[in-house]
Amino acid sequence: MTVITLSAENRKTSPEKKKRVATLIASATEIVSALGCRDWIVGRSHECDHPDGIAAIPVLTVPKFRLDGTSGQLDREVKAIVEEGASVYHIHAERLKELRPDVIITQDQCEVCAVSLKDVERAVSTWTENDVQIVSCRPNSLADVWSDIRRIADALGVPDRGDRLVFTMQTRMNAIAARASMAVSRPRVLCVEWIDPLMSASDWMPELVQLAGGVSQLAEAGQHSQWITWESAVAAAPDVIVVMPCGFDITRAAGEIPVLESKPGFSEMRAVQEGRVAVVDGSQYFNRPGPRLVESLEILAEVLHPELFDFGHYGDGWVEWPGAASFV
Repeated sequence: MTVITLSAENRKTSPEKKKRVATLIASATEIVSALGCRDWIVGRSHECDHPDGIAAIPVLTVPKFRLDGTSGQLDREVKAIVEEGASVYHIHAERLKELRPDVIITQDQCEVCAVSLKDVERAVSTWTENDVQIVSCRPNSLADVWSDIRRIADALGVPDRGDRLVFTMQTRMNAIAARASMAVSRPRVLCVEWIDPLMSASDWMPELVQLAGGVSQLAEAGQHSQWITWESAVAAAPDVIVVMPCGFDITRAAGEIPVLESKPGFSEMRAVQEGRVAVVDGSQYFNRPGPRLVESLEILAEVLHPELFDFGHYGDGWVEWPGAASFV
């Protein structure tokens, strides 16, 4: 068996033919589907739930921590696992082998977000029957997302589809940015990726904020999201706060707002006083570096400049706080 790991530095194009694909990260499942190869997927991660019909595909991963805890509980459980030097996820290695994938897609950006590259390489290290390509995504910025889409398309043998998907996404995003540039103001925006402890969303998020007509606070494009202090959040004086805990939908994120409300100075923050706190569906949109980052940008544009944008995402992709209370 030959294992070819396709990282951002190692891109290789395969001839076009139907392949058996295992996607071990939700964004990859959406990318493969958007490339017109939905029926090529033979296995998925436990988090893959889009597009429709994906639930029928065999699950290949399982987390080693509870999924129903609060942000504080989840943080403690995950950190305890990492401190022991263990992987946060378990791969059903035998099931993966039985599915005989030609291509496995994973990531090496975050050891907490999904199954890691080293976990996948360990799982296939004893295979001898068939060759397999491992595509490892590392989306730290929008440019990285475009690169990942193209590398996945290359591995599937459909490079032209990858180029078309990137072009379509960029065209839609540029149109939003052009309209947002007409706004009379550019609000300061704090994107909260985790609540307890507090984390500001970096990676591709500052770029989306800029495209939507805002100025990102306490975050740096292309860098990993960082823990921040509550005092620094207050001092940043954001005009808008967007709450998007990683992996949380609106209901679950809204249920965590009381943690923020209990912080000193929360009610005095400009964004709170002016009613500009938005709770978004991070799980389905912002946390997934794939095709629906376009919809994520649409949501941000609605939040930051309602006078210019209305894509119809309110109530599904985002809600205002305290209106989010009705979702709890």
